[in-house]
Amino acid sequence: MTDSKEGKEGKDKAKLNHFFVDAKKYDTAQTALTGAAIKAIAGVAANYQLFLEDHGNDPDKAIGDGEAVNLAERVTHFFPVPPSTFGA
Repeated sequence: MTDSKEGKEGKDKAKLNHFFVDAKKYDTAQTALTGAAIKAIAGVAANYQLFLEDHGNDPDKAIGDGEAVNLAERVTHFFPVPPSTFGA
């Protein structure tokens, strides 16, 4: 007889989606997260801008705090950028 706990844990691991912020890996059971949620999970300051790294020569995309990103489509890589002060 198999242990049902082991079977359940194996299924839970298969449902995890992965994303990276500054090359550090994070796992979530959610298929989509907002920019604010990604920053909160990764410990990024709320006033930082979050960018989604795109492939090839495509420009990186700014992700707003309320904008949802589908994590199930592909492994996503983000990087935070601190607020800038011009002329200081």
